[in-house]
Amino acid sequence: MTSATTRGIDRVTKAGNSAMTQAGNLIQLFIDVARNIFARPFQLREFIEQAWFIASVTILPTALVAIPFGAIVSLQTGSLIKQLGAEGFTGATSVLVVVQQGSPLVTSLLIAGAAGSAVAADLGARTIREEIDAMMVLGINPIQRLVVPRVLAMVLVAVLLNGLVCVVGIGGGYFFNVVIQQGTPGAYLASFSALAQLPDLYVAELKAAIFGVLAAVVACYKGLNPKGGPKGVGDAVNQSVVITFLLLFFANLILTAVYLQVIPAKGS
Repeated sequence: MTSATTRGIDRVTKAGNSAMTQAGNLIQLFIDVARNIFARPFQLREFIEQAWFIASVTILPTALVAIPFGAIVSLQTGSLIKQLGAEGFTGATSVLVVVQQGSPLVTSLLIAGAAGSAVAADLGARTIREEIDAMMVLGINPIQRLVVPRVLAMVLVAVLLNGLVCVVGIGGGYFFNVVIQQGTPGAYLASFSALAQLPDLYVAELKAAIFGVLAAVVACYKGLNPKGGPKGVGDAVNQSVVITFLLLFFANLILTAVYLQVIPAKGS
């Protein structure tokens, strides 16, 4: 075995060990957060401040992204359904795509990209300034004081933004289907109940909550563990966004597969 091959194997081994270590640390942080949710006193003021901050940095970009997203879904599905001769199901298919898949993913990506990066940068700055160490010396648990309010705030905002994306996405789809493609308003609205059902909205909200937890835990973990000073904080922010995106798509795949097996499609 050549030295280059040996070095390559060593790099792969180190990368695998590092990934497993980080996965274990993330799970441990999630357990600590779940345990400290019920710790008293609850940091209500921190929770409200973080929820307001996260909403302020995500609500406008989310609404602006939801409009073209709903339009694209409506135009694409409308064109395809016309080719199949099933124009009466245009509204139902648009709603299914937006509610089941589109709104949770759009919400989670913006939560991870905007709010998650801000949380990671804030905690990273506190860490390199040794504020976290000072809190621990004073007997203050940084998980209960800083992490729990941010996780709960991100989950709350993610659930609310998911509802906003559903409304805006469906409204945008209705406008483009009826106005641009000369669809029938009554047929578009009536077809909502043809294929869509209330559990679709439930699973969308559940997805948004789970995605919010994933984004918050990853952002807080990276913020609490930066390496290399200020440059390490920037690297931690980038890593938190990338890791969160990967976890979100894997989680969405698993949740969608479970949902389609547990809840039968309407009319089947």
